[in-house]
Amino acid sequence: MNFDNLKVTDPLCYDLVQKEIGRQETTLELIPSECIASLSVIEALWTPFTNKYSEWYARKRYYWWNEFVDEVEELAIERAKKAFPWVAHVNVQPYSWSPANFAVYVATCKPWDTIVWQSLLDWGHLTHGWKASVTWSFFNSVQYHVREDWYVDLEETARIIRENKPKLVWIGASAYPRVFPFEEIAKIADEVGAYVAADIAHISGLVISWVHPNPAPFVDIITTTTHKTLRWPRWWMIMVTEKWLKKDSELVSKIDKAIFPGLQWWPHNHQTLAIAVALWEALSKEFVDSNIQIVKNAKYLASKLIDLWFEIVSGWTDNHLMLVNVGRWRWVFMQEALDMAWITLNKNTIPKDPASAFYPSWIRLWTPIVTMRGMKEQDMEKIANWIKRVSDEVVQFVYNEDKEERAKILEWFYTYIKENKELAKIKEEVKEFCLKFPIYK
Repeated sequence: MNFDNLKVTDPLCYDLVQKEIGRQETTLELIPSECIASLSVIEALWTPFTNKYSEWYARKRYYWWNEFVDEVEELAIERAKKAFPWVAHVNVQPYSWSPANFAVYVATCKPWDTIVWQSLLDWGHLTHGWKASVTWSFFNSVQYHVREDWYVDLEETARIIRENKPKLVWIGASAYPRVFPFEEIAKIADEVGAYVAADIAHISGLVISWVHPNPAPFVDIITTTTHKTLRWPRWWMIMVTEKWLKKDSELVSKIDKAIFPGLQWWPHNHQTLAIAVALWEALSKEFVDSNIQIVKNAKYLASKLIDLWFEIVSGWTDNHLMLVNVGRWRWVFMQEALDMAWITLNKNTIPKDPASAFYPSWIRLWTPIVTMRGMKEQDMEKIANWIKRVSDEVVQFVYNEDKEERAKILEWFYTYIKENKELAKIKEEVKEFCLKFPIYK
């Protein structure tokens, strides 16, 4: 990748870019929520479209000379409808997850209306109504949960919807390894006249590749991030289905007005261009094949971890991610030790987790990035074996509830992993392995 101008004008920032490129090239990235944008997408993000001020929507701009910006936005919308052929309307201007999801509230609800969603402690998302989110302050938030087997509790969900008669029901989660019950929940919501929004941030690439059920026939609104299994730039989209239009033809304009001028101002035109480029890539057979392989790799990795005596949430995965039990070691030991071996993932709680979110006993990992690099099933076995070897090195470290004792253990632990020769050996193996799968060739 070429950054010649940056190298001359700001060598310090240039050096940081090179370090980050080197880190990505030589580590196994298993953190959900990350992806690899193509060079074409990255080039689109660099364009002078970033210079242009483009308040409002295409063909309705307040400022002059937006003809080419209009063409870019219209192209992005046209391609989005081809990638998601079941939607009737697309808004490509949302800056991020929070304003996009909040726009759904603004369009469908009034202050203090009741909303129903999957609890954050059961892998739901903060923006769906958690108490730390502004959504908690403006709406009556009621949560449904998962059962003991970690599937969504449809019996409880039906009771909650019928008793509370919400205005809006969310379906979606950030760490749910099974198929989402779009049809089942939507049918219940329809009984009480609630709008149904599917947040498919994690699985949208799988959905358009037909390796996860499509929510569109059942829900009214679909929101998605663009930088996970879609492998686009960091952005967001709101889509309206035909089902929604039959309920209220005015809600399309309500969504658009909720984004602008309700919650945002001018769009980021370079991002819109990058979305258009990425959408073109998403229409290719290579994109579909890659998402099919993502699921194959996830299932194979889960099977190998199970063979190595790791416990997987719900015993399996239907999609691209999984949660793995690291037991009494707790996340702080496994995650830090894996980092030393240049394998990155993240801590995660499970429903009714006895541990805190800071020291949970589960880790979350997924397969999109390693798959985008060209890795296949046989490579997942290597990753599983590396995870097992790392766990063997920290098995003697046991989490302690006492704060002072925990501090002593952690001090000993950090010294230990820095000096551990086996972790250093795994790190070199991982680096050598990763260089066989360059990100940008």
